[in-house]
Amino acid sequence: MDIEQSFTNTMNNLYQISGVEVGQHSHRQMGGFQVHAQVLITSRVVIAILSSLAAVAARDSQTIPTGSQNFVEYVLEFIRDLTRTQIGEEEYRPWVPFIGTLFPFIFVPNWSGALFPWRIIQSPHGELAAPTNDINTTVALASLTSVAYFYAGLRKKGLSYFGKYIQPTPVLLPINILEDFTKPLPLSFRLFGNVLADELVVSVLIPLVPLVVPIPMMLLGPFTSAIQALIFATLAAAYTGESMEGHH
Repeated sequence: MDIEQSFTNTMNNLYQISGVEVGQHSHRQMGGFQVHAQVLITSRVVIAILSSLAAVAARDSQTIPTGSQNFVEYVLEFIRDLTRTQIGEEEYRPWVPFIGTLFPFIFVPNWSGALFPWRIIQSPHGELAAPTNDINTTVALASLTSVAYFYAGLRKKGLSYFGKYIQPTPVLLPINILEDFTKPLPLSFRLFGNVLADELVVSVLIPLVPLVVPIPMMLLGPFTSAIQALIFATLAAAYTGESMEGHH
């Protein structure tokens, strides 16, 4: 009962947190759910950017890459090395697409929020912002990581995967269960908090000291945004590797 109550409380807290809003948002009803229209707009912009880059790079592939193909292959090699390091040489290949989707989808919105002032685009009922500036986006990404974590363990070990919850002693069963189910929390809050903090610091300092302080802070934004994307992708790969190997 204690485990069930703790899980219920965690889900209720996540539901309440999903209502957190920063700035003005335009809401739309989709399938009985209320969504932030600005997040859908900026997410589609990011997806269009990534799809266009991939299409341009693959349009005229050459044995010796140049231009955009060279850049895309460099990014792919970086993601492949990151996945191999965290998951292992034998199991990493099927997970490159997953990590390779998470990293650019977080990296590009973070950079767009740091470099492009979304708020200058006028919206009738709200303001535009980077998708990762919305807690619902970061929770969704963290939830996908949690699903991948369980799927990888079950696919590798079958039902014997659940035996880890009573290791090294059955007394730790509640703690081990809570550990797995709370892993999405730090993932989502870390990403959301850092992106939000960066935007809030700049927006607060600009009216106070318009020229002296905000510019260095804005230049620091792309660096911290890239670090957050790297941390999220690294932890996602590490959790997946842990569920399959149990040695991380």
